[in-house]
Amino acid sequence: MNPGSSSLKLRVLEADGRVAVQEDLKALEGKAELDSLESFLARAGELDAAGVRVVHGGRDFNRSTRVDDRTLDRLEAASELAPLHNPPALAAMRGLRRLRPELPVVACFDTAFHAGLPPEAYTYAVPKEWREWGVRRYGFHGLSHAHAGRRAAEMTGATRIVSCHLGAGASLAAVRDGASVDTTMGFTPMEGLVMATRSGSLDPGAVLWLQRRRGLGAEAAEQALDRESGLLGLAGTADLKQVLESRAAGDEDARLAVAVYVHRLRSSIAAMAASLGGLDALVFTGGVGEHAAPIRAETCAGLGFLGVVLDEAANRKASADAEIGAGGSPVHVLVITAREDLEIAREVRNTLTD
Repeated sequence: MNPGSSSLKLRVLEADGRVAVQEDLKALEGKAELDSLESFLARAGELDAAGVRVVHGGRDFNRSTRVDDRTLDRLEAASELAPLHNPPALAAMRGLRRLRPELPVVACFDTAFHAGLPPEAYTYAVPKEWREWGVRRYGFHGLSHAHAGRRAAEMTGATRIVSCHLGAGASLAAVRDGASVDTTMGFTPMEGLVMATRSGSLDPGAVLWLQRRRGLGAEAAEQALDRESGLLGLAGTADLKQVLESRAAGDEDARLAVAVYVHRLRSSIAAMAASLGGLDALVFTGGVGEHAAPIRAETCAGLGFLGVVLDEAANRKASADAEIGAGGSPVHVLVITAREDLEIAREVRNTLTD
């Protein structure tokens, strides 16, 4: 179960990872949506267990955890750290437990993959009291980065991998020998890259200025930075495909939006490579990473100094898990299909057999 702010992606996997049944529903908000989930479960047949993606585990959860009433109560406390994502996950887990109380349910956290970040990567230079309150970098998209890193290693033998999860939300992870050593998202999923509706990294002084000079309240600031910024704020649409089409038609706002998006992405990839001490493979995954060939090309065009050389023809026709780097390039460049469902299933098996 992969709950989003407005949708619930459901997949039933066989032991070999094959998708047996799938459906995308509306987020569980009332009886109608719960009835839809019950209908799906009836079609799904006999199930052994369920895994649910949870974006933010807070300080309490650094690994996947079997769900009980106490777990749900503790997760409620972390909801304010990801108000767009955690409440739908809680609703999904509660709905599933109500409909199938005998079914083991495991919460799989996007933050867990980054739980082993070194202190220099997760620590903010803020007062000690703030750090004691839990202000630190957590990192997100861990399920996607974990799969992308593992798959890249299988395909190429690479040990130093920068994984680019690019979708409505976007983040990078520096993965060494299967472990996250750095990432672009921080205390919340707002930090880092330019996203569909999120600003990414922003000088906190700008927010303080807006509060003092323009009377901007916390809720208004959160609304603006989380839902009205990013590509939407720059180009008037959160759909990167539309932004690229508008740029091709000569729209200046769209041109600037793509330039800002690629600039932040390219510079952040270089920063991740520095954290790794070099680069063996660069991976593009997620909706944008898998389907926006122009973004991949423009990003890689500025990374030749790292050894990234793209095969333009391979990039244009790439699908599924594919190598798009030029032959003889010292760095593999890959397009890997996002399979958070596989990673969730893996976490469920590991959690229930520990």
